[in-house]
Amino acid sequence: MSIWRLLCLEQHSASLNMAIDEAILRARIDGKVQNTLRLYRWLPSAVSIGRFQSVEREVNLENCRLHGVDVVRRISGGGAVYHDSHDEITYSVVVKQSNLMTSDIAEGYRKICDGLIEAAGIIGVKAEYSKGKARQCPNVTIGGRKISGSSQAHKKGVILQHGTFLLNVDLKKMFMFLKAPRKSACVDLARVTDTRITSFAQEIGRRITAEQACRALIDGFEQALCIRLSKGHLTDYELELAKRSQRDKFAHDEWNLKGKALSSLEPIS
Repeated sequence: MSIWRLLCLEQHSASLNMAIDEAILRARIDGKVQNTLRLYRWLPSAVSIGRFQSVEREVNLENCRLHGVDVVRRISGGGAVYHDSHDEITYSVVVKQSNLMTSDIAEGYRKICDGLIEAAGIIGVKAEYSKGKARQCPNVTIGGRKISGSSQAHKKGVILQHGTFLLNVDLKKMFMFLKAPRKSACVDLARVTDTRITSFAQEIGRRITAEQACRALIDGFEQALCIRLSKGHLTDYELELAKRSQRDKFAHDEWNLKGKALSSLEPIS
């Protein structure tokens, strides 16, 4: 049974959260750290967008500024996501693809998502893996409604997969910050989306704490991937990489709004 590093439970700004995920990916590529599961939250709440998305099309920037909601561009694909500071746990897995015993991207997604499915079962609900539709990343659903969305970045045989684990969800609040399609009011869109997104609070009829969710995720990933997680910390190497990446990329409008990195580091995407 292989031993992975566990980083749990952190809370950072959007720019630092994304810089840390990228730093772990780089460190794993360089062979300086183990495969890693990281669990974290966002402070303040934030919207993250996929690597190749248009901020103007996806995000209500005026509302984000008015309400102090961060906006950050991920190095991974996928769509725009609202990350509530109280109602979500975000996970990231950084792993050598060969350690998942598959070279297939879809199968890699499925194996990592199995950890989320096991975690949901520990909480008390039956979740399923969904391949997603065209131009959508795979996700985890309960009764056909998404409870966890994920996205990936790949570099030199190493995968970064990160995504949501929804403790609760306020769809009207979400669509204050995500742009509704033309001719769709936020309230109407929230009503429609209620049939497509769920949370653990909705499924079990009560709120669960962040600590309970983390415990379930830790046990779920250990069971699904046949690993043992050992609590660790970021190395000095990763902290330096994250500091540089935050300063030169994720804290900059050039990256977040235009997708242009100022970093002198070798591009990940």
